[in-house]
Amino acid sequence: MTRAGRPRAAFVVTGSELVRGERTDRNGPFLAREALRLGLEPARIVVVGDRPEELEEALRDGLRADLCVVSGGLGPTHDDRTIELLARATGRELVLDEALEREIGEVSRAIAERLHRPYADFQPGVRKQATLPAGATSLGLAGTAPGVVLEVDGVVVALPGPPRELQRLWARALEAEPLRRLLERARPPGRRVLRFYGASESAVALAFDEAGGEGEGVDATVCARDFEVHVDLVVDEGGEGRAQALAAALRGRLAPHLFAEDERPVEELVLALCRARGLSLATAESCTGGLVAARLTSVPGSSDVFRGAIVSYADEVKERELGVPAEILARHGAVSAETAQAMTRGARERLGVDVAVSVTGVAGPAGGTPDKPVGLVYLHAAGPDGELAADFNLPADRETIRRRATVSALHLVRRLLAQDRHERV
Repeated sequence: MTRAGRPRAAFVVTGSELVRGERTDRNGPFLAREALRLGLEPARIVVVGDRPEELEEALRDGLRADLCVVSGGLGPTHDDRTIELLARATGRELVLDEALEREIGEVSRAIAERLHRPYADFQPGVRKQATLPAGATSLGLAGTAPGVVLEVDGVVVALPGPPRELQRLWARALEAEPLRRLLERARPPGRRVLRFYGASESAVALAFDEAGGEGEGVDATVCARDFEVHVDLVVDEGGEGRAQALAAALRGRLAPHLFAEDERPVEELVLALCRARGLSLATAESCTGGLVAARLTSVPGSSDVFRGAIVSYADEVKERELGVPAEILARHGAVSAETAQAMTRGARERLGVDVAVSVTGVAGPAGGTPDKPVGLVYLHAAGPDGELAADFNLPADRETIRRRATVSALHLVRRLLAQDRHERV
């Protein structure tokens, strides 16, 4: 167990469905972000299936950290083995918590009544979930599964697998005395973020290296995300001057591509720009199928700016709903700069908005031609101050093309509203 510097945290995420790729882990990233925010050092995230020997090995490894958080495997069924294996890994016997048994029993009785089943069907599971390693305490229930905290050499927290349940009981874990004592030793680091669009990851990495790179109290990550490159500087005590110098160097070298120095996503920035000028916004989408609108409406309060979307997948819908002239479609095709412009103008007129953006492209895997290959996308944005057009040709899978087209559309609107008119995405 590492005791120098910030306390270290390890996360064990259980569930064979995660290992098989049937579901994506959301708990590990959430817990790692929380740990960093609280001043802990995230050491590792381990995703492990339900086989007892593999889960026990992952738990033993996690126990080497100052904090080990386990998610999943707290239910009443035979493959919910986290608690029994945690007891084995920590050398604790399993003990029935009678108060917890009554608490889980009340919830289970209500479920039995609702399902018109005898409570006896639930009793073995209730007893199983109320049996904890000696010295462990319950954090309360999420459904019938209790969160559990146990102090050994470090602190162990076991939480349910469903993300909402985990997050609710994680808040209670932070109030538990063992974790509060651990967090007294933690030192939340400083943090600086820089978000770039349109610069390659290699260009950002080169600028970062030429600025001196990390060290002297600064750890850095450079991560490419759909035409965006995110630079995160984690700043320990004494590293603030170094972080300021790095940020200034990146800002100066890559100024045309810098769009944010906070963690607001581009859709939030677009809405803020519209809101500041009292502008309304809509989208006209083909290959993205409404993904641009989905990003915008994911932001709470977006209804004061965003009016709606027209998803015009078929040519006849482009004609009927957006007023795209049949002549443009016949001469230039649905995937063209001309059609994108007509879609945008149609959205502004039909939906009565100040600003609109359109996307049309070939997302694949079929449908490409030598002239218009899979990955070709055209975008157009228009507002009171003018219009901007962009296009890209990115050979990739369907999901990647659609995702990057969505991001490109949002940045095109951002650039239009900010009057930052670089011609290429």
